[in-house]
Amino acid sequence: MTEIKQGDTVRIHYTGTLQGGQTFDSSEGRDPLEFIVGSGQIIAGLDAAMPGMTVGEKKRVEVPCTEAYGPINPAMRQAIPREGIPDDIPLDLGTQLQMQTPEGQALPVTVVEVDEATVTLDANHPLAGQDLIFDIEIVSIN
Repeated sequence: MTEIKQGDTVRIHYTGTLQGGQTFDSSEGRDPLEFIVGSGQIIAGLDAAMPGMTVGEKKRVEVPCTEAYGPINPAMRQAIPREGIPDDIPLDLGTQLQMQTPEGQALPVTVVEVDEATVTLDANHPLAGQDLIFDIEIVSIN
């Protein structure tokens, strides 16, 4: 049987869960996820689990936050004056918004705190600071 090695294009089915068992993503009902092993297209901890696996093999992979989306970075949270936000923008806690960096790139942010004077936005990835668990199955290797 062919074993996965760096540079192979693989297709996997997966279910990603948090430590408490909550599913945050899954390929169930969709096409398998396709990526090149070692290319940085997926999180490092999952990528590192691929070499040596074979078609049809199933595995549970536990990925610490440092090999997933990283720890929460306090510098990615910013309080901005409330008057700087247009009135038609919803500011409910958990609302996902999009800002623009000085370079013109879109930056997704989440409203995490609102008071009379400021709105605190968090640009950390929603899974930052989380250890993740993936149940995977290798569908194909090319």
